[in-house]
Amino acid sequence: QVQIKESGGGLVQPGGSLRLSCTTDAITVSLHNMAWYRQAPGKQHELVASLTRDGETTYADSVKGRFTISRNSAENTVYLQMDYLKPEDTAVYYCKPTTFVNYWGQGTQVTVSS
Repeated sequence: QVQIKESGGGLVQPGGSLRLSCTTDAITVSLHNMAWYRQAPGKQHELVASLTRDGETTYADSVKGRFTISRNSAENTVYLQMDYLKPEDTAVYYCKPTTFVNYWGQGTQVTVSS
């Protein structure tokens, strides 16, 4: 069974930063188009950022200029650097290949509040 572990979430004040990490022993992340998603309470999952095998990135309009997705192939890890966080960024954040339609891991909680 595929297991992808997200970590790095926490409580942060508005304007603060967090770096989320996504690690797995099940797949080689550099061979997949990877993405970060989030789900706020009472809402659907939302695509936040994606990173193709070729290194191309895309971002939701709501996070452009504030979030950065990246990959460390040697560590088989995908990161999401989140800066200038806002209360509306509060959600559980998930990482997975874009082709894993029905898979959701445990996620990591991000809470932005003063």
